[in-house]
Amino acid sequence: MAAQREWFEKDYYAILGVADTASAKEISKAYRKLARELHPDKNPGDVAAEERFKAVSAAYDVLGDETKRAEYDEVRRLGPGMGGPGPGSGGFAFNADDIGGAGLGDLLGQMFRNRGGRTGAASGVGPRRGADINAELTLDFADAARGLTTTLHLTSDAQCSTCHGSGARPGTTPKLCPQCGGRGVIDDNQGLFSFSTPCRRCGGGGTVIEDPCPTCRGGGVEKRPREVQARIPPGVSDGQTIRLKGRGAPGRNGGSAGDLLVSIHVAPHARFGRTGNDLTVRVPVTFAQAALGADVAVPTLDGADVTLRIKPGTQSASRHRVRGKGIAAAKDTGDLIVTVDVSVPTALNDEQRRAIEQLAAASTVDAREPA
Repeated sequence: MAAQREWFEKDYYAILGVADTASAKEISKAYRKLARELHPDKNPGDVAAEERFKAVSAAYDVLGDETKRAEYDEVRRLGPGMGGPGPGSGGFAFNADDIGGAGLGDLLGQMFRNRGGRTGAASGVGPRRGADINAELTLDFADAARGLTTTLHLTSDAQCSTCHGSGARPGTTPKLCPQCGGRGVIDDNQGLFSFSTPCRRCGGGGTVIEDPCPTCRGGGVEKRPREVQARIPPGVSDGQTIRLKGRGAPGRNGGSAGDLLVSIHVAPHARFGRTGNDLTVRVPVTFAQAALGADVAVPTLDGADVTLRIKPGTQSASRHRVRGKGIAAAKDTGDLIVTVDVSVPTALNDEQRRAIEQLAAASTVDAREPA
């Protein structure tokens, strides 16, 4: 991968708003946030937002790729003004003291083409991965616990249905670019060395479209509704993001498609709660059941009750575990955590009142004394 001229002029870290020590995860998170905010679908007609979206995408194309990022960081390490527009312009300055002798040949071979020996032959803009697309999906509690296959309805960039991505009108084909001879780059002489910059005529693709497709106007992509089948795994949680490989925007110049990032929202359940893969539920019991012990029916998420045996003297708000009745996720099956609520009667008949009064009279325990 040869260094691009833009690398000398652009601070991609600043564009994404991250430090140059940011982890790959931090860079990806910053990109996704900005891409959502600046996407043309959210900012129709906003030229400034569109330009920022393009800049953010270009920055992530470099920083989101481990190899490209390492080469970009090496260019930045050389200091302001190297091969760039000059001091004070935000470029990079050449400083021979900054270059280790062993790495000089490798560095120059990557970044420049020597006019005499044609070292490191330049290439045009290579395959470019498509952009990631963000979508949202709301699930009910049970579907999130069990997992499901569903259909997402999107309106996004997709391969043109008329030209199938070639950009040319059906029956015609792109032609070799006469400006760069199909190389995709033009040499920009800078004294001893010459930079290779993308050809403006063909945009670095090496071909030109003389008769553009009427649907996509030569772009090879069109914005249209499409359906995506998505398999949501069991145990997905609220706020989680599911990545569907290759279901995002189409790539350019033979590049792979981006991914579809699905943000999951889980609606609350009327009775059950959740902690990790454990389900939680509250079950009322009578005073007699708590005092004497009993077998109590406990609901489960699949609709079938299980029997919980509570011991004599069970206290209100005590928690009991039913093994294996939680969420069956890919790597772990949770439990059902049952909280017992002792129900105190609010209305008593004469017989019940006499029985409780007799219990009170016979009781020798002071509830305020420590156990």
